[in-house]
Amino acid sequence: MNETLKRALSGTVYVAVMWLGASNEFSYPILFSLISIFCIYEMWKLRKGKSKLLAFTYILIPLFLIQLFGITDSEHPEKEFNSSLILYMFILTWTFDTFAYLIGKKLGKNKIIPSISPKKSWEGFVGGLVFTLIVASLVNDLFQFNYLDFNPYIFAVFLPFTATLGDFLESHFKRQAGVKDSGSFIPGHGGMLDRMDAFMITIPALYIYINVFCK
Repeated sequence: MNETLKRALSGTVYVAVMWLGASNEFSYPILFSLISIFCIYEMWKLRKGKSKLLAFTYILIPLFLIQLFGITDSEHPEKEFNSSLILYMFILTWTFDTFAYLIGKKLGKNKIIPSISPKKSWEGFVGGLVFTLIVASLVNDLFQFNYLDFNPYIFAVFLPFTATLGDFLESHFKRQAGVKDSGSFIPGHGGMLDRMDAFMITIPALYIYINVFCK
């Protein structure tokens, strides 16, 4: 099968599973529990023979916190299960990753940290940031956020920074392990950790934002 077609098909399946799994209060905890297992296993392989504390913290904290977003509260109906925040995060993260890659591939000359991730460029980052803001403005009205003070544009601005940091941290672990991908779970895309790296810093940052600034 053509590599591009394989990437497109597996990517479509991945997005569909993530979207459908996170949209339902029963599948939500199952989805992220399974993702946690796959990510921990892949990180364990990457850190075989090396210190694992920081690496596992990088995975466990965000994947624990994301479960809290899906907890229902029968005494406070306004806090019942609402996947809008997570689905919004998915859309913006996938938008940033896609356009940062496309623009970086076409125009990227100034590398951010080439010793860790030689393909990441400032041109790609800025392009991804711009398109993230554009998409945020287009889809904001489709979601209902439980947090009255939540500003989707503030989130859209800081997400490219947290997504990039999460990507660099995973790239650092892979470089130390001497591998290109964390696994081969998703054909053409690598392992589950390769697809989740952009969320690993974004989730804690989002959790802090909504719990400290969005009362």
